[in-house]
Amino acid sequence: MPKDLNHNICKETVFERIYNKYSKDLHNYLYYKYGAQLNPNDKAQDAFIKLWDNCKKVTIDKAKSFLFTVANNMMLNEIKHQKVVLKHQKTNPKDYTNETPEFILEKEQFLERYTIALSNLNEEQRVAFLLNKVEGKKHNEIADMLGITKKVVEYRIYTAYNKLKTELEGFKI
Repeated sequence: MPKDLNHNICKETVFERIYNKYSKDLHNYLYYKYGAQLNPNDKAQDAFIKLWDNCKKVTIDKAKSFLFTVANNMMLNEIKHQKVVLKHQKTNPKDYTNETPEFILEKEQFLERYTIALSNLNEEQRVAFLLNKVEGKKHNEIADMLGITKKVVEYRIYTAYNKLKTELEGFKI
């Protein structure tokens, strides 16, 4: 049986008529079946968008079935997603490490000493050093940023490194 070309869902007037006829029923169906927490209005709108995307494939007599099936499947997918989220929230992150308390203490002490040593550098050395070692900028980039030559940048980084090396025993990059 050929499709009636006068009743093509892709026509705006036909689609609007289908929307006006089924939108409230679809929303109510989703609301009563699943409740308000899963946004039944959004899922109803998404179902109509899917209908519009597939308007050439769906006939008018199948539109209602298509809408309700698609919307129901969207709600079921949302419920599955919520279950995954809840399961993930229930898993406790491990509250232990394989690091010894001595190592953790040494790490904290070194970080304190490192912070103090960095603050003892003059601003020019500290800026050049941190741009290079922390942000990974190349010497040419730092020179362009600061408006100085590459040699000056290299000197500042070198002197900062030497000062840190003398203040922090075992400091290596």
